[in-house]
Amino acid sequence: MPLIRIFAAALFSCTALATTTFAFAETLATRAPIAFLSAPENGTVLFAKDADKAFGPGSLVKVMTAATVFEALATEDVREESLCKVSEHAWRTGGAPSRGATMFAAIKSEIAVEDLLAGLLVHNANDAAIILAECLDGSEEAFAQRMNAYAETIGMTSSHFINPTGFAPDEGQPDAKTTARDLAGLATVILDKHADHYGLFAQPEFTWNKIYQRNKNPLLGEIRQLDGLGAGQSSDGHAGLASVERNGRRVIAVVAGLSSDKNRLTAMREVVEGAWDYFQVQTLFQRGDEIAQARVFGGRESYVPLQAASDVDVLLPLGGTLDYRLRVVYSGPLAAPVKAGDIVGELRVVGKDGIVHRTKLATASAVEPGDTTERALDGLSELLFGWF
Repeated sequence: MPLIRIFAAALFSCTALATTTFAFAETLATRAPIAFLSAPENGTVLFAKDADKAFGPGSLVKVMTAATVFEALATEDVREESLCKVSEHAWRTGGAPSRGATMFAAIKSEIAVEDLLAGLLVHNANDAAIILAECLDGSEEAFAQRMNAYAETIGMTSSHFINPTGFAPDEGQPDAKTTARDLAGLATVILDKHADHYGLFAQPEFTWNKIYQRNKNPLLGEIRQLDGLGAGQSSDGHAGLASVERNGRRVIAVVAGLSSDKNRLTAMREVVEGAWDYFQVQTLFQRGDEIAQARVFGGRESYVPLQAASDVDVLLPLGGTLDYRLRVVYSGPLAAPVKAGDIVGELRVVGKDGIVHRTKLATASAVEPGDTTERALDGLSELLFGWF
């Protein structure tokens, strides 16, 4: 039966490296009660403050609405040119009569999905959100089920959505909830899987029904190179989700629980700027470096070297004290024959808030099957002593 092998840093002689390059900076601070900062390219968690505490997302729900529609486009449940009819419910609840954020969709008109997405993300339009929901699933409630199913699929395990707009529920009904960690994960999925639609978040303006409106994301233009995603307000305070790319490095930041939009902007600046003020990219291993050895069953050799499948570049704090560990994890022993270059495990950088970076590990060489005697000895060893 396969065992999961876990090797700590000391097992492969990285202690000296860790003491000189692994550090935890106490200097990044924010007034936000809830905050999260990550590097989506390599999964590094740079900063976490009550990142798993639930809060009401408000209009940030529309980022999830957009992602759900992006996925429907990817799976061809709907097409960009598909026309969606504007119901009286969508018009009255989210359109001009509602006096809220709207793209001023005309009642009983038909609008293409691509235009509704622009209205949703540029105008923050409630009518666009409802129209899209009804177009895909017939009702807001049915679309919310689609949202929750997709949230579960992409790992948003602490989130729950009740409608596509972020409107508060009827009295006595549970409200939508999410976490900073979940929102950062959502942004990462959008950047990774739906990059062809990501530009909508930073589209500066959109005209519909002869009404010109500029992008309503209050964070755009306020933080250098911020190009998405959104902001919201609920009874839990003001929240923001941002993605920023500078000089080829992208970070995702989340803040929540702020008392005003001004404090939200200040907190977002604190977190985003911290990525450049207190962290730098450090190469722990280069591609092809041997990091550990994996046990092999039934082979001519009992072990095979594991090497980094790519450079292990991690954003690490500039100063402070040691607070990270290295672990190699694989399912083993590996059964011979073993091919060179097979991805069989991963290197994990573990901080006080959990895994902050993962890198795939590949076999450095091939291991041919052993002869009958060698296989028998391996079998006897497993029977008597197990694999350790």
